[in-house]
Amino acid sequence: MISRWAGDGGYKEVLKIAGPLILSMGSWSLMHFIDRIFLTWYSAEALAAAMPAGLLSFAFGSFFIGTAGYVNTFVAQYYGAKRFSEVGASVWQGLYFSLVGGGLMLLLLPCAKWIFDAAGHPEEIRAMEVVYFRILTGGIGATFVMSAVSTFFSGRGDTWTILWVNLMVVVLNIILDYAWIFGYWGFPRAGIAGAGYATVISQTLGCILFFLLMLRKPFREKYNTLLGWRFNGRLCKRLWKYGAPNGFQFMVEIMGFAIFVLLVGRLGTVDLAATNLAFNINTLAFVPLLGGGVAVSTLVGQYLGDDRPEPAERSTYSALHLSLIYMLIMGMSFWFLPEFFMKPFESGADATAFAPIRDSAIVLLRFVAIYCVLDAAYIVFSAAIKGAGDTQFVMRVTGVASLFVLIIPTFLVVETFELGLYPAWIAVTLYIALMSVIFLFRFKGGKWKTMRVIESDVASLAQGRQVAEVNVRNHIDAM
Repeated sequence: MISRWAGDGGYKEVLKIAGPLILSMGSWSLMHFIDRIFLTWYSAEALAAAMPAGLLSFAFGSFFIGTAGYVNTFVAQYYGAKRFSEVGASVWQGLYFSLVGGGLMLLLLPCAKWIFDAAGHPEEIRAMEVVYFRILTGGIGATFVMSAVSTFFSGRGDTWTILWVNLMVVVLNIILDYAWIFGYWGFPRAGIAGAGYATVISQTLGCILFFLLMLRKPFREKYNTLLGWRFNGRLCKRLWKYGAPNGFQFMVEIMGFAIFVLLVGRLGTVDLAATNLAFNINTLAFVPLLGGGVAVSTLVGQYLGDDRPEPAERSTYSALHLSLIYMLIMGMSFWFLPEFFMKPFESGADATAFAPIRDSAIVLLRFVAIYCVLDAAYIVFSAAIKGAGDTQFVMRVTGVASLFVLIIPTFLVVETFELGLYPAWIAVTLYIALMSVIFLFRFKGGKWKTMRVIESDVASLAQGRQVAEVNVRNHIDAM
């Protein structure tokens, strides 16, 4: 343990980058936790509607979030290769992609009622789902932009800036949530709609803050964060080549869980609300670990950009050790202290309506306790190989596993054999276990060590020389 503390890829370096990201993502999980507490206090139907609508909106947008967020790997590898002038241009290409994605998402708004009518949930829940989905989807473009621009900081390892911006976003969201859901301080009592508006406004603040910070003078001079605004076909092609599979993988996985929740919703309000509650509590373990995953991708990208795969591998295992410790603690808490996590929801809810939801959610937390430890390996190893550029493999594996291990078994359990809630959750547990094993072996195979998402310095110089020659010839012809 002591020997792994210092040096390249050691615990100290991983924590230096991952610490603020974990705290940042932890603040997001706390925000969602509090949001669901407020909705539980408002009504059981609002709690039940929030997860399907929110998850489905996020699922449709996850392709754009995953692709734009993959700019982090480009920034990390350019930074590691000390080709600083190309960092700003990479971020701008992700920003343009995000704006296009935000526009395309608006096409889903007229489909909202049809989508949730097809889900077959109870009418009172369905009406709330449509409202929440439309609000989140209409404003999700701000989330796309925030994902792209924040990579300028995460890819360089400047994770403290991400922490402070996200803390401001989270605080604003919680304040607006409380005011807009219950109708305090002059706000209307809007229920689940108020929660949606709070999310969109706080996300918009975040993308504005990141953008303004990126344009500060030191960054403009060193990283071309302003002069790099022009559309760059070469970079866009590479972003599509490596980032789009990451986006598809992210979308397929989130869509798989969204379909799982929609299928569970056919079992009734209690089972759907209990599932939402268990998943929401799970975010306290899962979401902070995503910050560790971003740190792994960043370190792997930086070291590979500098042609040093050994410390990239060491940093991955250091992150795995730390993640396993954290997840073991959280898993034991979920198993032995489930009532502790239920108390905030229970305190302001209707006791009669909440009692059956609470009982089912306690059982579901046992499933969460089992798979969250496996989740540590899944997140760390998949982040490592994606940080190298191995996104095609991740996309294919996720697509096959989501369909044949998560979606089809859940459909059979719920619709065909009518086995109920708990067998459906076995499918989730098996899915995460399988993914952790597959990515462990892919990482140990070592192919990722030879992969890069940025062009070689030789190729870059050759392209620059060709451009210069064309400019000279054009100048001569003009004379």
